Amino acid sequence: MIGRKQLLAKRIFDLILSIFLLPILIIPIILLVLMSTLDTRQYGIFSQWRVGQHGRLFKIYKLRTLKQEKHELGHLDKSATRLGKILRHTKLDELPQLFNVLKGDMSFVGPRPDIQGFADELTGDDRIILKVKPGITGPATLKYKDEEDILSQQLDPETYNRTIIWVDKVEINKKYVQNWSFYLDLTFIIKSILN
Repeated sequence: MIGRKQLLAKRIFDLILSIFLLPILIIPIILLVLMSTLDTRQYGIFSQWRVGQHGRLFKIYKLRTLKQEKHELGHLDKSATRLGKILRHTKLDELPQLFNVLKGDMSFVGPRPDIQGFADELTGDDRIILKVKPGITGPATLKYKDEEDILSQQLDPETYNRTIIWVDKVEINKKYVQNWSFYLDLTFIIKSILN
């Protein structure tokens, strides 16, 4: 099980990696923000409140990919611009989360941060997930990398997400926290790059 020393080691690794990546990725991020701004006709950075470590709320940053219209779960790709679809499918829309890692809101690896109404409502043993910072990638993220496609095939995406996908994600993320190791984090980072 992950303890205080492991959490500190995880944070030090996140800081070192984000400081190393920032000079490499800052120009591509700026260019993508500009492209996203022109493409969506809104500011290219999208921010939203998410549930973080210990249930604390924080603002997550992403590249804006959706048009100005009402969005439905399971049909987000229909609302995405042409560039937005590419950014979403390549996960490049997540690049600004490097700043979330630098700030200490997120880690490179961990459970994905959800909107309110999910992780903040966990009870009992399930709350172990909130011991760690949410991650850009992780075991549940890799398993459900095609979550949009799965949800788009459901008659009731909202119910399917809450009763099937979310329940499975909780179990996957519990196992991740219970069996955490530095090697495990490196494995998930490599898998994410190769996927």
